[in-house]
Amino acid sequence: MAVYPEINLPTLVAPRKKASDYSTKVAPYFDFRFGEFVFDTRGRIKIATPQETFEQWCIKVACTERFSKLAYTDRYGVELNYIPTMNDIYAAKSQIIRTITEAIMANPQTESVKNFSFKVKGDNVWVSFEVKGKSFDDSTRIEVIV
Repeated sequence: MAVYPEINLPTLVAPRKKASDYSTKVAPYFDFRFGEFVFDTRGRIKIATPQETFEQWCIKVACTERFSKLAYTDRYGVELNYIPTMNDIYAAKSQIIRTITEAIMANPQTESVKNFSFKVKGDNVWVSFEVKGKSFDDSTRIEVIV
């Protein structure tokens, strides 16, 4: 008989999920060039494959400014607002690579983000890079305007 009662406390922090616990879902196919969903010949919304869904998520996260949407956590999005004020082009490219890589790698399904290339035309900068998801055999080239 103990002098003090024994109390079993519940676990306060849920165990973190492993990357293998996440699965890429299918979603409606969205055309970012036209800003609308894609429909099939019967007028139904086209459903993207799991790999296309992952690619679309990468495009969306690379085009969304961090802290600009209340619905997203502070881990979602990129920090590109201050890039035009930078005078050094190499520092600007480095910051673009860093922020896009960090934003996409926040997804546990992402295996790698690499091979960045840049095209500058006037005030626009096209950034092209390769992403590879852990569930997919090959990487995909993505291009966004920052």
